[in-house]
Amino acid sequence: MARVLIVPCGCRGRALAAALRADGHAVRGTTRGAHVEEIRAAGAEPYVGDPDRIATLMDALPGVTIVCWLADGLDIPEGRLRMFFEKLVDTGVRGVVYEGAYAELARRSSATWQIPLEVVTRAQDAKGAVDRLLGV
Repeated sequence: MARVLIVPCGCRGRALAAALRADGHAVRGTTRGAHVEEIRAAGAEPYVGDPDRIATLMDALPGVTIVCWLADGLDIPEGRLRMFFEKLVDTGVRGVVYEGAYAELARRSSATWQIPLEVVTRAQDAKGAVDRLLGV
């Protein structure tokens, strides 16, 4: 089974965490600090980090195979996403599920850094995207 990092782990992220845990995956979910107990209740390991401050997420990456960046409703600057992909190169991350305003940037970053990518929208199934990246 894989370890999946969900950034951020809000309502949809916690639902995804519960579904992934039901499949036996280890899940780590990020929060800026307000939802630690809710993340834990979903079966995920809470991690306090801010997607607007990429350095705060780096210690969440050890052992992670898939990152789910579910930040569609957040105003994260484009440069932060680019920086995140660049930093993923030096980790064990082997796939990204991306939901957000910069899908084309995510695609370019995926191609540049050769990190497999699944782009989803709010209406699409992020768990299915994780499964595809894992070859399930």
